Amino acid sequence: MSTKLPPRKTEDQRSPSHAKAVMEQYEHRVKWLSRHREEILEPDLPIIDAHHHLWVRPGNRYLLDEFLAEVRTGHNIKASVFVDCGSFYRKTGPVPMAPVGEVEFANGVAAMAASGTYGNTLVCAGIVSSADISVGAEVAQVLDAQIAAGGGRFRGIRVTTKWDADEALNTGRYIVPRGLMQDRDFRAGFATLAPRKLSFDAMIYHPQLLELADLARAFPDTTIVLNHIGGLLAWTRHYLARRDEAIAQWRSSMVELAKCPNVFVKLGGLGMAYLGLGFDKREAPASSAQLAESWGPLYTHCIDTFGPDHCMFESNFPPDRDSVDYPVIWNAFKRIAARYAADEKRALFYGTAAKAYRLNPD
Repeated sequence: MSTKLPPRKTEDQRSPSHAKAVMEQYEHRVKWLSRHREEILEPDLPIIDAHHHLWVRPGNRYLLDEFLAEVRTGHNIKASVFVDCGSFYRKTGPVPMAPVGEVEFANGVAAMAASGTYGNTLVCAGIVSSADISVGAEVAQVLDAQIAAGGGRFRGIRVTTKWDADEALNTGRYIVPRGLMQDRDFRAGFATLAPRKLSFDAMIYHPQLLELADLARAFPDTTIVLNHIGGLLAWTRHYLARRDEAIAQWRSSMVELAKCPNVFVKLGGLGMAYLGLGFDKREAPASSAQLAESWGPLYTHCIDTFGPDHCMFESNFPPDRDSVDYPVIWNAFKRIAARYAADEKRALFYGTAAKAYRLNPD
């Protein structure tokens, strides 16, 4: 068994000086976020946080306690979906089997949360890890091991396939070649998902949306969950001068992708600093009303195009904490969703995530 996606070479970030710098940056961010507080809107509205991470990195710890601290700020978070971030991969054994360690870790966290010891939120009720499907059909060995390790909670994989002509944007953990989703071996590996009732979380950039649509048409029985509304790059350096053109391309591509009934969309991710919207650089954090005004037209385009039963809100924490605090981001989402009927809002905050990831927190 082999792996085809080589890890990206990075400078050693394990030094004490690096960890100290990251910790100082984190403490500064927490202090900055504390400058804005809001009352919780619609505190009884049930929510499944459809996308978050847990990790330990140099100077950056975000585990169950940290996530529960977010949950306890007032919104009614019934359950959550853990998504791959390279956490606790196995350090021994075959390299392709390394992500099984992440499933073991997330399932352990889920068991802790399910015990009720930490409250009523079912953290990691659904688990999305990763596997190198570019190796072809032999990836089935990894998937079967993840299913066995998941305690009934393993739901699928995420493979970062984002690629852009601007090399500065190609910063994932693995070196991804252009056109990976069209690769024959990638598709042979992709074909092993549906028979196991596993989903695929797609992490791409917006110029790749039509490639994803082609993949979705080729595998209509596989649930595909588009992360972060498709990685809109309109405010990044390479695209800023033609921002309106980039947004128009994204909008039309999303209309095409919505023709695929097996595709769901996660509404979130715009708080990440590298996307360039600039909320992380303000003197004081933006209010939920300001965020809703900025993000709303993009999210409502997704909702109106795909339908509320194919869209779900996500915190994407901790990455979106670059720009916004946990209670404020959910307030922003609730403001955006205010125009929709009660059953549509329930889908956006709870029902769609439950359907896409086969969850039943109640």
